[in-house]
Amino acid sequence: MRLTKEALKAAILDKAETSPKPQLYIRDFYDCDPETKPRDLKNLANDLVKEGKLMFWSSGSTTMYALKSRIKNEEGVEGI
Repeated sequence: MRLTKEALKAAILDKAETSPKPQLYIRDFYDCDPETKPRDLKNLANDLVKEGKLMFWSSGSTTMYALKSRIKNEEGVEGI
């Protein structure tokens, strides 16, 4: 059974909060609801970025998702 958009957003945020890694690839969220298509899941993750609940984090070669509270830049300042 597919989750509703709001339930899936909540699952994405929960995964971002509880994951041992602070930055996550979009594929790390696929197990939040295996029945949701990857493109739909990416759109919801991007919506969470627009809402300010998640942020993009880049290693220079790839873009990942993270909570601002879990990311520190090189100077040790929280958020990017």
